[in-house]
Amino acid sequence: MKEPLVPVVPMSHTAHIRSHRKPRRSATSTIAMRAGVTGGILSMAAAGASASANAAEPVTQTIELPTLTADMATQVAQSADATQQAAANYELRAERDAAAAKAATEAKKDLAEAKKKAEAKKKAAEAARKAAAERATRSAERATLSASASASTSTSTSTTAPASGSVATVVAFLKAQVGDAYVMGATGPSAWDCSSLVQAAYKQVGVDLPRVSQDQSMAGTDVPLSNVQVGDILYWGGKGSAYHVGVYIGDGQYLDAANPSKGVVIQDLSGYPASGAVRVL
Repeated sequence: MKEPLVPVVPMSHTAHIRSHRKPRRSATSTIAMRAGVTGGILSMAAAGASASANAAEPVTQTIELPTLTADMATQVAQSADATQQAAANYELRAERDAAAAKAATEAKKDLAEAKKKAEAKKKAAEAARKAAAERATRSAERATLSASASASTSTSTSTTAPASGSVATVVAFLKAQVGDAYVMGATGPSAWDCSSLVQAAYKQVGVDLPRVSQDQSMAGTDVPLSNVQVGDILYWGGKGSAYHVGVYIGDGQYLDAANPSKGVVIQDLSGYPASGAVRVL
């Protein structure tokens, strides 16, 4: 029996190869997928932005303050008053301490000044007693010199000086220079002018006289010529403007560095009366 014939259908030459194309999705499905992806991305971006904002801003916490009641206000006011009073008390104590320190300093200063004044008074009293004793000694010396001068002859050109004493020392020094030359501006030991001789004589007993006759006429105490004594300085010319000086040695005589022609000599006061006299011893 013959087998039935199978009809042969012509096929394409690519019919045996499977297609690699993916099945097409519908337009609705594709749009939904894309929307979902886009929404997810946007959600993630929003979440990230929110997290960044939360990380940048500090977290704050609100604390509720207690309510200021009338009692609390009173306590605060009382505390402030107490603090102010304590400050005032401290300031008062500081002022009192400063005043006490100042008073102590002033008291110490007053005590030092009182001691200084007392010491000065003591020294002044001692100086006064010493000066009185020296005046008494000088008076006795002058009395001795005057008596000796009165006993000398009228032709004598010198007065005998006592053996000791400041006035006697001055007179003895002056007489030792008799015969020396007169030279303007000279100060010894063998030539003098009038004021340098007087200055050197009184320096022997510790009396420092000015160098020139004008100033020497201003030294010591003024003495009337009627009461002149041995050792007094005589000056010629006005007081403060004297042009010549000498020393009275008693018996109406004085000793001076007269001029270049005479030198150091003893002269009679009557022959050349002085203008005034001062006493330094």
